[in-house]
Amino acid sequence: MELRGNKGAFVYAVLGVVLIVSALVSTPSWAPFFASVALGVFASAANDLRHQFSTATNQKLKILAILGSIVAVIGMIFFAGRAEVTDGMLILALHTMLNGFQFGIFLFLVSAGLTLVLGIMNFVNLAHGSLFMFGAFFAAYVYGETDNSFYLALLVAIPSMLLLGIILERTVIRWLYHRDHMAHVLATFGLILFSNQFVVKVFGSDSLAFDPPELFSGSTQLFGASYPVYRLAIISAGLVTALAIYLLVSKTKAGMLVRAGASNRTMAGALGVNIPLLFMAVFAFGAILAGFAGIMSGAVEDVSPGMGEENMILAIVVIVIGGIGSIRGAFIASLIVGMAEVSGRTFMTDVVRAITSWFSSAEAYVIDEFAQTAGPALSSMFIYILMAAILFYRPQGLFPAKSG
Repeated sequence: MELRGNKGAFVYAVLGVVLIVSALVSTPSWAPFFASVALGVFASAANDLRHQFSTATNQKLKILAILGSIVAVIGMIFFAGRAEVTDGMLILALHTMLNGFQFGIFLFLVSAGLTLVLGIMNFVNLAHGSLFMFGAFFAAYVYGETDNSFYLALLVAIPSMLLLGIILERTVIRWLYHRDHMAHVLATFGLILFSNQFVVKVFGSDSLAFDPPELFSGSTQLFGASYPVYRLAIISAGLVTALAIYLLVSKTKAGMLVRAGASNRTMAGALGVNIPLLFMAVFAFGAILAGFAGIMSGAVEDVSPGMGEENMILAIVVIVIGGIGSIRGAFIASLIVGMAEVSGRTFMTDVVRAITSWFSSAEAYVIDEFAQTAGPALSSMFIYILMAAILFYRPQGLFPAKSG
């Protein structure tokens, strides 16, 4: 039975204190594991306590509980049964969390525009990944034609994505608003095929590449080890973008119209809101966000046809977990998915090896061979298992947008 209220929070808090004491008196191999479990228990206590406070505090405690649980799971996975916790292992854990945070911020850049389009326009745009690809190709082409100027490539690519978004909305998307979601899926899938062939004809089938600016090249010392400066730049750009979207949606008249269109499109139109213009602006803004994510990604990976499709799948996972149409949900879900994806790929083989050794008496090389095979397979499924677990608990997502 699920515990609720002050009584449940008290029980969790007592259990957390017991686990902390266990961490202090246990062997070095298990102390970090008990501490991680304690963090998860305290996160559960925060989740119970949030029902006793105002809505704003409730949401803050909810976010704290979610993030605390994620860190706890990562800690339990990493430290379970370690014979010795060295400084190098702690640095690996910290860098893995930082990489997960960076990947989550990147996923937010990819999914934010799609969240707006789906939440406000109720339009399923599978071609959002193609907009990501176009942003990278525009930047790579300008970079190659302007004596390797990243900043000029960025300045040209962003307006180009705005223009492309307007053209697509006026010529294709607008005619599908009153069709069902299956028509959206089929039409935008056709756009994916067209876009891939278009970039092959225009830019060629060979991969393009461009480098980050010299200011963001190289590495810096972080937590006792080198860390790429460009990854820190992606984190900074993502946080600035998230803040800008929040201010735009929450503090401006344009944001008020967007919220009105998302809550009740029919009533907003009856009150004089130009819904076609609003939809065009939202779709174009989503194209800019997708293109910007493609530009940031293109500086660290090859720019090739179809490069946005894998990220599109992860963006859909983010939207489903966070709640359709919720920017806040997309941001939190992006961090969750980023942490889960990176942690799974880094630690899943070790987890499988540890669990198998607990329950099997097979030779070490047999266990290791099994872990090397099963670990990568499980890591690729980890975020989808996580998504299923969250949807089982909250079918509408963690932070569903209000609608009327």
